[in-house]
Amino acid sequence: FMPVDEEGRGLVDPQMMGAQMNGKLVFKNSVKRMSEALMHVCLKQGLTRDDIDLFLFHQANLRANEWVQRLLDIPKEKVVHNIDRYANTTAATIPLLMAEAERSGRLKRGMKVACVAFGSGFTWGSAIIDW
Repeated sequence: FMPVDEEGRGLVDPQMMGAQMNGKLVFKNSVKRMSEALMHVCLKQGLTRDDIDLFLFHQANLRANEWVQRLLDIPKEKVVHNIDRYANTTAATIPLLMAEAERSGRLKRGMKVACVAFGSGFTWGSAIIDW
């Protein structure tokens, strides 16, 4: 319900004009959904964590990504981060990680790569890529 003036125009409290976020809720859901998405795509492909050579997580929150890594017991050397250098580049985070990993030699032809993202609107997804 939105209050209106005498002419029927909506009245919005100025405090409600800016974006709002419940950070704890977003964090909790991102960890849960990214973990589930990774497990789901691996199960569908008949893969285990050990079959994956490199994990590329959407770079929105380093702490959330580290939680996913710990929950799924993914070795540190199999995970690439760059949020410390670029922050959250939204849809470009995983492609940027790929380009950097390939350039540095961490991503090589023939590797199996797991990608996972959680984003705006509580959307998430994952993919396995044979590089």
